Amino acid sequence: MQHHRLFTGALYIILAELFFASMGASIRFVSEDLNNPMVVFARNLVGLLVLLPWLLHGDKRFKTQVPHLHLLRGLAGVSAMYCFFYAIANLPLANAMLLKLTAPLFIPFVALFWLKEQFTWHVIAALVIGFTGVAIMLGPEIDTQLGISLIAMAGGAFAAIAKVTVRRLSKSESANLTVFYFAFVGLIVSIIPLIWYWQTPTLNQVSWLIILGVFATAGQLSMTRGFACAPAARLGPFAFFSVLFGAYFGWLFWDEMVTIATAVGALLIMLSGVLTGRGRKQHELTNATR
Repeated sequence: MQHHRLFTGALYIILAELFFASMGASIRFVSEDLNNPMVVFARNLVGLLVLLPWLLHGDKRFKTQVPHLHLLRGLAGVSAMYCFFYAIANLPLANAMLLKLTAPLFIPFVALFWLKEQFTWHVIAALVIGFTGVAIMLGPEIDTQLGISLIAMAGGAFAAIAKVTVRRLSKSESANLTVFYFAFVGLIVSIIPLIWYWQTPTLNQVSWLIILGVFATAGQLSMTRGFACAPAARLGPFAFFSVLFGAYFGWLFWDEMVTIATAVGALLIMLSGVLTGRGRKQHELTNATR
């Protein structure tokens, strides 16, 4: 039964990463003429509209006892969204998807300050290996892409906060409820910059915005359901399918080739994710025996 749940969870995560990579390609297409605040706003608007039929069915299923956690997750998530969408529009797609996966490198720091989880040797080794992977990946393009890459890594830090918050929310909140409040908070927050950055989209741009919003919401639902099937430490490595999907889309639509530096960096970051997961498992086992 446990192996079946792990297999099901892995399939959900792989599906989620396919949706996210497809979302990334859609962002690249629409960002050629539309600014980042408009794209983020549209993603949240479409995501909320996709969930609207569920919201109108029943009157109690979206009540929550932890609104502060939903607010924190929403603020962190939409901040990560601004960073990642900007990186996707301005970096090779495989690199952008890889930098999106730096969130696990920041989770130990969030867990240290928020959950008081101490670093194990697994975590320390993972951080050294992971950030070494990022440095190798950025090496050849450090002069031209450093600023954008740092913005993407800031997105990773915000995403880490969001992921730790989701872990707390999963104890009492359903997957649909968590995704709904994320879309709701994200929509409210993303309206504010439009005071200065509103652009009236063309019909073609509206089509792409709808497509990316659907992909993003489908990815969020698939990811949330995947992590409900099995521990995040066991499923984490499957998130690297987004780099493969991103590399394929980048080659297919923009003739982008994956460099050796990107490949080596991806392997090191994936290894760091595995070590981080083992460190968290060891920490949980230690606490359980106290």
